[in-house]
Amino acid sequence: MGNFLAGKVIAVTGAGRGIGRAVALACAEQGAKVIVNDYGVAIGGGEPSSAVAAAVVQEIEALTGAAGAGPGEGGRSAALAVADDVSTMAGGQRIVDTALAEYGRLDGVVCVAGILRERMLFNMSEEEWDPVVATHLKGTFTVFRAAAAVMRKQGSGTLIGFTSGNHQGSVAQANYSAAKGGIISLVRSAALGLHKYGVTANAVAPVARTRMSANVPMELTEIGEPEDVAALVVYLLSERAREQRITGQVYTVAGPKIAVWAQPRELRSVYTDGQWTPERVAEVLPASVGVDPMPMLARLEEMAAAAGEGRRPNA
Repeated sequence: MGNFLAGKVIAVTGAGRGIGRAVALACAEQGAKVIVNDYGVAIGGGEPSSAVAAAVVQEIEALTGAAGAGPGEGGRSAALAVADDVSTMAGGQRIVDTALAEYGRLDGVVCVAGILRERMLFNMSEEEWDPVVATHLKGTFTVFRAAAAVMRKQGSGTLIGFTSGNHQGSVAQANYSAAKGGIISLVRSAALGLHKYGVTANAVAPVARTRMSANVPMELTEIGEPEDVAALVVYLLSERAREQRITGQVYTVAGPKIAVWAQPRELRSVYTDGQWTPERVAEVLPASVGVDPMPMLARLEEMAAAAGEGRRPNA
């Protein structure tokens, strides 16, 4: 048992399995009280169940030896399960309200909940687009929105969203990639808007062995375990990260590697006298502005070459 998060109250969405579960357990192990949220559906759909969230609560109680208390019993319980759907405003609010009712405060939220609906863009239906964006992007917003109102009054708190390296783009996951890119912009907006209230916001792009990564059609050369991701998240939730003014950042953790993504910025620019015309753009843009090479496109070409040679490509 550690004390990185001693006295803190942390809510984790998607905490029934995989990375979310590892984060919830790590937070409890480091001294936090934990709200364990999971709607309890399979990554491809299905009926929800609160059983997975309740099972993680039992693991936390066994880990910490704090069991048996419920809401209103003086905050003695180590964790509470909340099975609400984060894609609804009511679901996000209930997670925060549960933390306040049981523990009287909320120091951090970690939004891990996610689903997949893979399809090529030209075949993707509205029924495949909407749930993915709702769970990932809106599900982060609903929890951030409710938590931010509390943290603003407290004058402290940490918001953590989960993104993916696929925010760069994806062949068959336009819905997922769009949602993950949106989460990065949401995190940066939260970092800017809440800075004066003492609230930080960061994003994590994990590469770990989970139900989702099992479907990746390539060998991942850099990959770790959910516990590797949890260690980074615990740090970002801690006072050490707050003292070091870490906010508005996107971190990848892949086993032994931690990396930070660049902030968006202009690379090159050019100006013209008078008004732009298509002819003037065609003359100036390729020579003076050019392009920023797309790593994912180069990787696709490498994958195609590997497939042509009958071998499985490396990521």
